Amino acid sequence: MKIEMGTGLKVAPMKLFCGTSNMTLAEEIASYVGQPLGQLEAGHFQDGESFVNIGETVRGYDIFLIQSTCTPVNDNLMQTLIIIDAFKRASAGRINVVLPYYGYARQDRKTKGREPITAKLVANLLTVAGADRVIAMDLHAGQIQGYFDIPLDHLQAAGILARYFRDKGLTAEDTVVVSPDIGGVSRARAFAELLNLPIAIIEKRRPKPNESKVMNIIGDISGKHAILIDDIIDTAGTITNAAKAVKENGAKDVFICASHGVLSGSAVERIENSVVEECVITNTVPFTAQKKDSKIHVVSVAKMFAEAILAVNMNQSVSKLLNRLGNK
Repeated sequence: MKIEMGTGLKVAPMKLFCGTSNMTLAEEIASYVGQPLGQLEAGHFQDGESFVNIGETVRGYDIFLIQSTCTPVNDNLMQTLIIIDAFKRASAGRINVVLPYYGYARQDRKTKGREPITAKLVANLLTVAGADRVIAMDLHAGQIQGYFDIPLDHLQAAGILARYFRDKGLTAEDTVVVSPDIGGVSRARAFAELLNLPIAIIEKRRPKPNESKVMNIIGDISGKHAILIDDIIDTAGTITNAAKAVKENGAKDVFICASHGVLSGSAVERIENSVVEECVITNTVPFTAQKKDSKIHVVSVAKMFAEAILAVNMNQSVSKLLNRLGNK
């Protein structure tokens, strides 16, 4: 289904391309935009080096490369850089990199001596490779936008996730949005405001990476439907432990949701065996349910990315896409 856009100043004819990381999402975005994906071959040589070959002219075109830097993160990141370089050397008019999921975003600051800030390094690599603009969704930390010396449009999945819960009827006074930690309060508050709901906060500490211990719950959750929201569900240990604590403290049932379902290791099994009623993620990272009655439900962000791509190409505002209740 093609999106109809209003008039604007068109920069140049555009072409859409994708790498190998999330082709299903790229094809859905292309369907909304109303044009096919361009011809691009990507693979590896025998020694493991990545190679790409662009099968059509890109000279002077407004290029949009759709690529999530998800697992395998290093391969997908390197492939992205090589594709950008290929576009640059083929005289593309403008190279826009669409990153539904930005790998290395969690390494956004130094927490102890001699640590890298890899999120900044990746921003530098994309820029040096030749990217002119980045369109990303729900970066782990807002300050990552400042790591780029090129324009970055920061989309948010909160509206799309909020619509899903609104359509389930979870908007009444017996529902509460829960932040899984102190650092996620702003995200939880913005999500709650879309649904006009109160919030609660879990106070926890992390004895070691990918492990957390709930210390206290701030707010009224007793007898209520609880919706825990985070930006990333990786191993799912933290959020399922939080869900268990919320349930044990009197919540009627617990739903969890996140923009990016990374779901590493035993994450899927952990969610399926948890007290969680349902886990809602977007398709920024590819996921296929292992069984029909899976607790994991995927909602699409393709339309929002398509609207952003069309707005950028037409030199229209992208901010109109932010902080709105998602639509079908």
